[in-house]
Amino acid sequence: MATTFNKIDELTQTLKALLPMERDSKNKLDKKFRLEFNYNSNHLEGNTLTYGETELLLIFGKTTGNHDLREYEEMEAHNVALNLIRDWAEEKEVPLNETRIKNLNEIILVKPFWKEAITSDGQQTRRQIKVGDYKEFPNSVRLSNGEIFEYASVADTPIMMGELIDWFKMEEEKKELHPIELSALLHYRFVRIHPFDDGNGRTARLLINYVFLKNDLPWVVIKSADKRNYITALNKADTGDINAFIEYIAEQLVWSLEVSIKAAKGESIEEPEDLDKEITLLKTELKGENVLNSSATPDSICDAMEQNIIPLFMIVEEKLESLKEFFFKANRIIAFEITGESGTKSVGTNDSTWEQIKENWLINQVRGKAKKLQHVMYSYELRGFKKNIAANAFYTIIEVQFRDFNYSVQYGTNRGNPLELPYNTMVEIEELRNFVAPAIRDTIEKIKNLNRKSKSQ
Repeated sequence: MATTFNKIDELTQTLKALLPMERDSKNKLDKKFRLEFNYNSNHLEGNTLTYGETELLLIFGKTTGNHDLREYEEMEAHNVALNLIRDWAEEKEVPLNETRIKNLNEIILVKPFWKEAITSDGQQTRRQIKVGDYKEFPNSVRLSNGEIFEYASVADTPIMMGELIDWFKMEEEKKELHPIELSALLHYRFVRIHPFDDGNGRTARLLINYVFLKNDLPWVVIKSADKRNYITALNKADTGDINAFIEYIAEQLVWSLEVSIKAAKGESIEEPEDLDKEITLLKTELKGENVLNSSATPDSICDAMEQNIIPLFMIVEEKLESLKEFFFKANRIIAFEITGESGTKSVGTNDSTWEQIKENWLINQVRGKAKKLQHVMYSYELRGFKKNIAANAFYTIIEVQFRDFNYSVQYGTNRGNPLELPYNTMVEIEELRNFVAPAIRDTIEKIKNLNRKSKSQ
């Protein structure tokens, strides 16, 4: 281990002699470390860091619901967490505390979620994973020999975390440990406690880098491809050989220093697999956004009409119908443009209920005959204003255009900013109200202005 430490000291001095780094090189290095950290940390399973081929009890399993979206959110959260520990590292006089560690865990896990779980007697269950709070249920691992290793108990966790913080403060003040030893010991002691229901490994790796950054050393990245050696080093530490884990962390710092020195010299720090990593992260991001999951078909278009468009029309009607007593006539007109039909078809007036429109046109004409609805024009007319001699008319018009992979909704005064929606997506009623409210207000303002003008005549 002494040989590795000597090499690190030499590399550190070489790097310091090359500083300050040019801005372009610094930006490339920062991008490289973020790519490596985000890619590798999210490919290491945070709850299975201490032992190889283990089975977590109580909290092991995949999240339910939109797992891809959660992975993307957690990947994005890593950038926030990295920026945070960099800020902390610059505050050299501010000590690490439990609140900050809880804050890290809350950031990387984003929000509470549910996990499938296995109880200590092998029963399937589900647990809600709370973020930023110490565990409420015991967590354990099954070793390769079949034995169960228990982490700190629920009751002991706050006590042991307090002791960990006190130990860390004392070692920082004594300044006897090399930053490598201090960071490795902090990581190891933390994962032995396993204070959280999830995210313990990611939190531990952030704490390593907090120590390095605070001591003006570059980030350390635990490579997912090197997971077996990482776990082996932790396993050796469990048997009493803590130096094995310290040596492992030191070897990772050697890589970080060598990359930093290359960047400081203006040399290329790109590696052949970097492009593959960026593509992998982009795929996670694209899956997370999950925007277009269906194309235009008679069924998907009819679903969009029933779930989002007709409710939107009904909001307009509900608001403006209350004003119809001040007009000689209030009228609804809907025009459908259907593939294969000549021209447009007026399918709904005041004489048709919404259920009739759905039955006669959406169900029978579009869905039933497998025809594609291309365009819908909706107009609610208030005609013959009783307060003005000219008996003016007011129109609230909404247009819907169905495209191959999404559809757009716009109204007269908002033609440059339509509501773009994917198929097979339900829009909250509040979002529909917020979108159409300006169109309704526009009609109301026109009526108010004309009424004021009538009074002044």
